[in-house]
Amino acid sequence: MFGFRRKLAGATLTIALSLFAMVPSAQAASLRIGLAADVSSLDPHYLNIAPNVGMSAHFFDALVNIDANGQLIPGLATAWRAVDATTWEFTLRRGVKFHDGSEFTAEDVIFSLDRPATLTRSPGPFTAYTKQIVAKQIVDPYTVRLKTATPYGPMALDVSAIYIVSKKAAQQATTADFNSGKALIGTGPYKLARFRRGDRIEVVRNDDYWGAKSDWDKVTFRIIASSASRLAALLSGDVDAIEAVPTADLSRLRRSDKFRFAQKISWRTIFWHVDQRAAPSPYVTDLAGKPLATNPLQDVRVRKAISLAINRKALVERTMEGLAVPASNIVAPGLVGYNAALPVDTYDPEAARKLLAEAGYPDGFAMTIHGPNDRYINDEQVVQTMAQFLNRIGIRTRVETLPLSVYFARARKGEFSMALLGWGTLAGDFGLRTLVGTPNPAIGWGTWNWGKYSNPEVDKLIAASLGSVDQGKRNGFAQQAMALALTQYAVVPLHHQYATWGMRQGLTYTARTDEFTFAHQFRAVKEGE
Repeated sequence: MFGFRRKLAGATLTIALSLFAMVPSAQAASLRIGLAADVSSLDPHYLNIAPNVGMSAHFFDALVNIDANGQLIPGLATAWRAVDATTWEFTLRRGVKFHDGSEFTAEDVIFSLDRPATLTRSPGPFTAYTKQIVAKQIVDPYTVRLKTATPYGPMALDVSAIYIVSKKAAQQATTADFNSGKALIGTGPYKLARFRRGDRIEVVRNDDYWGAKSDWDKVTFRIIASSASRLAALLSGDVDAIEAVPTADLSRLRRSDKFRFAQKISWRTIFWHVDQRAAPSPYVTDLAGKPLATNPLQDVRVRKAISLAINRKALVERTMEGLAVPASNIVAPGLVGYNAALPVDTYDPEAARKLLAEAGYPDGFAMTIHGPNDRYINDEQVVQTMAQFLNRIGIRTRVETLPLSVYFARARKGEFSMALLGWGTLAGDFGLRTLVGTPNPAIGWGTWNWGKYSNPEVDKLIAASLGSVDQGKRNGFAQQAMALALTQYAVVPLHHQYATWGMRQGLTYTARTDEFTFAHQFRAVKEGE
């Protein structure tokens, strides 16, 4: 099947390259971008998934923004400081207007920080970034103070995840009101023109934007989940740029003088959540198909066996076609909490089989593994490859992949035994808190802990890291937490993927480590560049 798809993509490439010269270039004032994943909501506080967050950045700003290299930079706050161990002060940018012409003030900040907790039916809440705030104070219209119960170092990073909405427009608004555009009043570089879910989003430039003006007065985002179709749209001139360039055709496209590329190692780690609940796991059976009375995945020896079964070198070189590096952490190298002392597990199927025997499964067992088929680079192929690895150590494995919109909803309910997830964060303590911290809705921990891993010692180290204003101490605690969680195989890391954008000649884009595709960061190439 995959061979057929590659042949089809190659044929599309050959035909499209020959026709490209006949396609007129887009007008300089408009831009058309092919997105790889659907945007399910325009409410910036409803569902914390990357496609939605990336689109929200076109309409809204946060107090603190993140640059292409993952560094914190001023947004709607021009400065921030720790007044004391439990108080952070943010100085707000003056003269900023919302899309409706009303003025941005501290009232909008407080409202926006309060709002995520009111969306009680959110399938992916943003409350992990607001739960630690126990009090909010408006010092004056352009100064706010946020208080925490205990010392808390990464407040600026937390608020970078919360977009600021207009209190006036959103006070009585529902998520549907944001999706219709009625409440979609932000301070961002674009305004909404049309939202057709699953098809396209059309935006127009906000000429009163406080920041650098975009080159484009109109942008059309087309949702093209199929890699082959997305590539064909670029090659035929139906779009000017795409994200997530298909790996099979990347080298051939590079040889064409009609296209340009932007590429960067991503902050996203691809890994497996493994069900660790003390109950029968939904998709684990004996070899005859009978549900097991106990959950073998709860045994650390079984989880280690799964990791040793993975030939990460082959996965990266073949399945990912070189657009990834093997992972041993759940954050990318160079970020807070990355522990370089953690080695990438060596491929050792014989040791894996011995571990299964020690755990009481000398003949293995059967399992279905799950993943999305339209979210990460070659995600369906990654799941299929993983099944081959597990079959070789005696875990008879079936594969089920699903569209992201269905997959995430089921995974969050704990319906899977082993589920693929990609997660990007600028700090290990953030990732650990969210992905392996003991689930606790009251404090916003474990919101994406699908495997229900829980270790009080790991929780203590994460809390110590988050509570450290001293960056050296924070990093040390986070590295200890990373080591303890990963040696227990709280999750099973696979790889850090590369992010790649393709575009027609005449455009340029600064590749981002967070993988976001921002229309306002595409530029028309000037003569001589």
